[in-house]
Amino acid sequence: MAEASRSLGGYEPQVGLNTHEAGAPQRIPVPSLLRSLLSDHLDPGYAAAARRRAEGGTRRMSWAWQVLAGLGVATVFAVAVAQAQTAAPANRAAQQVLSGSVRAAESRTDALAAGRDALTSRVEGERRSRLAGDERGRALLADLDRDSFAAAATPVIGPGVTVVVTDPGVSRDLTDVSKQRVAGSRQVILDRDLQLVVNSLWVSGAEAIAVGGVRIGPNVTIRQAGGGILVDNQPIGSPYTVIAIGPPHAMQEAFGHSAGRQRLALLEKSYGVGVTVSTGEALTVAASSVRELRFAKQIGP
Repeated sequence: MAEASRSLGGYEPQVGLNTHEAGAPQRIPVPSLLRSLLSDHLDPGYAAAARRRAEGGTRRMSWAWQVLAGLGVATVFAVAVAQAQTAAPANRAAQQVLSGSVRAAESRTDALAAGRDALTSRVEGERRSRLAGDERGRALLADLDRDSFAAAATPVIGPGVTVVVTDPGVSRDLTDVSKQRVAGSRQVILDRDLQLVVNSLWVSGAEAIAVGGVRIGPNVTIRQAGGGILVDNQPIGSPYTVIAIGPPHAMQEAFGHSAGRQRLALLEKSYGVGVTVSTGEALTVAASSVRELRFAKQIGP
């Protein structure tokens, strides 16, 4: 009996029964075929196949949406490229017109500056020829020369110091913004740096200074204009060359301990700015343009 029960149910029927229940008839736990036919309407294999079919349809739908999104992005880029190609000739024509206007304006400015310099030379020659004849005229010429030098209206040649400041090159890692002194800009040298250098050179004993070939004199400013620096409204770029006429060795030593040199040393260490300070015996500083003085007020005795 035990062997037959084990072959049907897979376990001993008397397991877990007391002596009174051991001899009683037991039901064999075999699933009811009729209950299975009434409750399970779909064979498990068909159900699994249906689930796999549904999952495959979902994946195909996902791929279809991805393909449509890619086609949409490609279409947008194609339209943008077509519009850019269509507008390119007009943009090039506008750029050529603007560049031609700028070159024409620069040519007119250079011609006017040359005419101004020629007239200034003629006036200077006439003035000296008329005033150099007597003692009073020579004294007046000496006063005019002194005032012209103070107004930076005369060119100067002599020994002095040259300071060259160079912006650092572009970093290989374009995502590295840790060395940007101004957010969103690659420029490191600013107008206030050159202003401090010029003021330090004056304190060090300079008699005449030029920044980027532009003479520093009364009413001449160094200021920032967007991403560029203007000296007397003339743009200058890196490397920034500052020439100071004066006693070279004494001026170099004094400038080495000045606030301007300390600022440059900090920029060298922090941003990789290039700085060179050298002396020369025949440096040239051009004359500055003289502006008409309309209002003046005496300060002091």
